[in-house]
Amino acid sequence: MSNFRNRHIGTAGEAQSVMLGSLGYSSLDELMDAAVPTAIRQESFLSRIPAAASERETLAELRAIANENTVGRNMIGLGYYDSIMPSVIKRNIFENPSWYTAYTPYQPEISQGRLEALITFQTMVCDLTGMGTANAGMLDEASAAAEAMLMARRVSGSESNIFLVDADVFPQTRAVLETRAEPIGVTLNFVDFAADDVAGALNDGAFGALIQYPDSSGRIRDISADIAAVKGVGGVAVVASDLLALNLLTSPGSQGAEIVIGSSQRFGVPLGFGGPHSAFFAVAEGLERQMPGRLIGVSRDADGRPAYRLTLQAREQHIRRDKATSNICTAQVLLAVLAAMYAVYHGPAGLRQIAIDVAEKANRFARRAKAAGHHVVHTDFFDTVQIRVPGKAKALASTAHAAGLLLHVADNDTIQISFDELSTGFATGILAGGDDVLIDPIFGLTPEAASNTVATVSDTAVPKALRRSDDILTHPVFNTHHSETSMMRFLKRLADKDFALDRGMIPLGSCTMKLNAATEMEAVTWREFGGVHPFAPTADVGGYLLLISQLEEWLTELTGYDTISLQPNAGSQGELAGLLAIRGYHLSRGDNHRDTCLIPSSAHGTNAASAVLAGMKVVVVSCRDNGDVDIDDLRAKIAEHGNNLAALMVTYPSTHGVYEHGIREITAAVHDAGGQVY
Repeated sequence: MSNFRNRHIGTAGEAQSVMLGSLGYSSLDELMDAAVPTAIRQESFLSRIPAAASERETLAELRAIANENTVGRNMIGLGYYDSIMPSVIKRNIFENPSWYTAYTPYQPEISQGRLEALITFQTMVCDLTGMGTANAGMLDEASAAAEAMLMARRVSGSESNIFLVDADVFPQTRAVLETRAEPIGVTLNFVDFAADDVAGALNDGAFGALIQYPDSSGRIRDISADIAAVKGVGGVAVVASDLLALNLLTSPGSQGAEIVIGSSQRFGVPLGFGGPHSAFFAVAEGLERQMPGRLIGVSRDADGRPAYRLTLQAREQHIRRDKATSNICTAQVLLAVLAAMYAVYHGPAGLRQIAIDVAEKANRFARRAKAAGHHVVHTDFFDTVQIRVPGKAKALASTAHAAGLLLHVADNDTIQISFDELSTGFATGILAGGDDVLIDPIFGLTPEAASNTVATVSDTAVPKALRRSDDILTHPVFNTHHSETSMMRFLKRLADKDFALDRGMIPLGSCTMKLNAATEMEAVTWREFGGVHPFAPTADVGGYLLLISQLEEWLTELTGYDTISLQPNAGSQGELAGLLAIRGYHLSRGDNHRDTCLIPSSAHGTNAASAVLAGMKVVVVSCRDNGDVDIDDLRAKIAEHGNNLAALMVTYPSTHGVYEHGIREITAAVHDAGGQVY
C-alpha cells in the first residue's frame, strides 16, 4: 500500500545511512536528539491526530469531503465569477510540476520561463488598465486595495488621514480596509460616488480615494470627474476594476487614475471558495518606486542578450525591512501565470468576444426582465443586473437556490444577478437547456427563440461614451499562440528555461520550499472544490467546512494553541494577523501605550514590515556570530522599552535553521515585561 512517508520523503535504507554517516550520526533518533532541544519536545500523545492514511485512502477521503459541497450555478458575483480554464493551460501549467514546484525567482538564470510569463502578466495588466507599470501580482483584490491605500498615503503629500471609499465597493474589500486602516491611524469615509456630493465629501481633505469600476451593484459610469475631484485636493485616485470588463470599457488610466487594482480570477482561475487568485496592481508612470510587490524588468545577461530579472528590489521587505513599501513577498505567482496565459491563448479578439458575450447575456436578461414588468435598477452595466423586488428578494433567492441558481440578495427589496463565461442559455447550455430555463420561471420571463448571430458590443448595456476604442494587447505574444499546438509548445519552451523540483534539488531554505505530492494536488482540480463561490449558502459548503474544521483541530493539537485562523493567505498576512491580535490584547487591557516590537537582526524582513503595518515601532535585537539571539542584548532592550513593549517576533527554528536552546528564557523575559511573543 502506497504511503506518503515512503513515496514522499524518498530517503531510506542505505542512502539514509550514508547521509547520516556524513553528518556523524548513526540513526535519525540520534540526529533529532542533537537537533531538537529537550526543553521544547512534545511529550504528550497527539490524541486528536488520526492515523496516517495511504495515498489511495487520502483520495477517497477527499472525494467524500468534496461530495459534501454542492456546486450550483454561481450568479452571485461580488468579485468572484466562474470561468473556463482552457485544457491546454490546465494540463501544461496547473498540473505541471515544472510550474508549481519552482522556487521564488531570486536567481534569474534559472527562472527565465516564469519571469517571461510574469512580465506577460504585467504587460496584460498595463494594457487593460491603461497604466504605465504593473507589478507581478498581489495576494487578492481586498489586500491589494489596502496596499493601494497605504501607497496613496505615502505619495500624496497630503496631511489628511482621511481615505474615501466607494460605498459600492465589494464587501470583502470594505472589511479588509477597515481592518488595515485603524492600526495606522487612517479614517475611512464611505461615499456613494454615484449619488453623493463628492466635492462636499472632500471638504475635509483626503489623501486618496478608492472607486469601484464597475461597482459592486454592477453599475458602470464615467468616473473621470470623481478622479479629478480627488486629485484636485491633493489626493491619489485609486480604482478597483475588472480585467474582463476593461476589454470593453474605457480604461481607468485614460480617466486619470493613478493606481488601479483588482483580481485576475476570471481569467480562467477556479473560484475555490475564495482563492487563491492573483490580484493585480498598476500605477501611473513615475510611481513605480512606491509600488508593493514584485516587479519584473528586462536587463541583459553576460553575453549582452536580453534577460528578465526582478527589478527595483530596494522597495521590498527583504532589503528595506521596516521601511519597505509592503510586507508581501511572492504573491500567487502560479495564479498570475495562469491568468496571463489565458490572455495569451485567447488573444485580444478572443478576450473581447468573451467580454461581449458575458455583457450581452446580462443585457438580454435585463431586457426580458423589463418586458415582464420588473424594475431594473441600473441602465448602464457590464455583467451584473439589479432588480427591485419589494420585500421579495430573500424569497426569490431561496426559490432560485432550490433550482440550483445562486443569486445575491443586495437588500430585502433588491436581488442581484451576475453573468459570467459559464452563463448559458437559449437551449444551448450545459444545464439542461441553459440558465434561462432555470431562471425564467423565477422571474416570470417569457422564453426567447435561440439566436445564432454573434453578439457585438452594441448588444450590451455598455454606453457608447464608455466603450473602449484604443488598441490593446498588441504585443506578439498575445497574437500568436491561439492553436493548442502552438500554445503547448510555447509553454514547453518557457518551462525549459526554468529549474524546478522536476529537474533536481533546490538547496535553498524557505517557507515556500515544500513539494506538494501529486496525490495532494489532484483534488485542487476537482469542480467540487474549484466551483464553490465564497458567498455560497452555508448549506452548500459542508465539505469545505468539514475540511476547515478538521484542519483547525489538527493544527491546534500540533501547535498547542486554543484556536487557529486559516484566513491569512500568505505568511506575511499571518504575521500581520498575529500582531494585530497581540495589539488587540493590549488595547483590551487599556495598555494603549504598548507599541514596540522587538525583532532579531537575523529575522526575515517581512517581520519588520508587518510590525509597521500593525502600528508598531520596530526595535532590533542583536544576534551572536552563530545567528542565535543575543539574550543579553534582548534583556537590555526590554529594560529600555519594557513599559512600551508589545511583542517579540522570533523565528523558530531560526532563519539559520537552528532550534535555539534559550527559547524558553527568551519568551519568559518578554512575558515578564508584559509583552507577547509571535
